[in-house]
Amino acid sequence: MDQFLDLPFGVAAASLFAIVMLRVNATYWIGRGAAAGMEHTRFASSWNGQRAGQAKALVRRWGPFAVTLSFLTIGLQTAVNLAAGAAKMPLRRYLPAAVAGSILWALIYATIGLAAVEAWLALAAGSPWGIAVLAVAAAGLIAWLLVRRRRQPRGSAAEQAEAGNADRVG
Repeated sequence: MDQFLDLPFGVAAASLFAIVMLRVNATYWIGRGAAAGMEHTRFASSWNGQRAGQAKALVRRWGPFAVTLSFLTIGLQTAVNLAAGAAKMPLRRYLPAAVAGSILWALIYATIGLAAVEAWLALAAGSPWGIAVLAVAAAGLIAWLLVRRRRQPRGSAAEQAEAGNADRVG
């Protein structure tokens, strides 16, 4: 990676962007292929079961955020892009997230590089204040997600309409 820091910024950023876009899209399509192949095995019933369907729906809904944010992690990026492909996240949602994440990743690596990111994370994790800030941020995110989930109506619109019609008849 150090050889990219020796290049002019524009060339380094464009090169890194192209490399990461090729890599994450290949990973996405490997996930899509694996999911398609899984449908022709004895595991198809579990792959298409209710819980798997819920997990796929979760990835389709929140996947673009996970895809974009995965570019800020080390080691999670491949798993997230593979899962997005396996869950058949629509390309109209995946590609913008992959492009945004790839731009972010290319800019980070073309400017400060991996060593600076690792040093910052180590500093944040080594400091009691850094750990406290990370814990508060994680707790806030979890609380926000739980509140949002409780405020959402249960069931689909069709189920709610059916329940409303049953109340009028009975």
